[in-house]
Amino acid sequence: MGVAARREWRHRDRHALTARHSPFVTALPNLISLARLLAVPLAIWLILQDRYGTAFWVFAAAGASDALDGFIAKQFGLRTVLGGFLDPLADKALLMSVYVTLGYRGQVDTWLVILVVSRDVLIIGGAILYQTVTQSLTMQPLLISKINTAAQITLAVLLLAKLGLGMAHDYGIIDAMVAIVAATTVLSGGAYVAIWGWRIFRTQDTR
Repeated sequence: MGVAARREWRHRDRHALTARHSPFVTALPNLISLARLLAVPLAIWLILQDRYGTAFWVFAAAGASDALDGFIAKQFGLRTVLGGFLDPLADKALLMSVYVTLGYRGQVDTWLVILVVSRDVLIIGGAILYQTVTQSLTMQPLLISKINTAAQITLAVLLLAKLGLGMAHDYGIIDAMVAIVAATTVLSGGAYVAIWGWRIFRTQDTR
């Protein structure tokens, strides 16, 4: 059996499996994203109560669920339009809330909190504007945006581990991650503005 034939067989097999799934299994990736969204108030409360150790495990589980729901949706053909919006919404809500709360507690520099929040507000506002003008918004995260999300999650995990698990020395890793988060935040925000702006310009230019 050739490579192309094997790929086609796996593709058909996954769709056959999907067709036999129960409604619960079909909705599983979206339910995982929803659970991550519902973890936001818990994470905020734990940080405000200085329960950083528990907050670490909640956030680590939420970060793992981000990879899990994407894997399930991709492997078993369970991607949906709702999931395309719900997954990044849950990511942004969790990350923004954790960074703002850590900033409020004095554990993250104010300038970094402002940068992270401003980037997400910019993307949300840009998405609304793009949909209003073009009526063709599709949620397809850029590679630099995925890198930024991974960097933000890593930094938050390291900070919560240091605060809640007694990690005495980070050997400069946290400072390095701060720089990476700042750089990728600026680059990803700029990339979205450039791409969506160009598409809106082309849309208006062809009318």
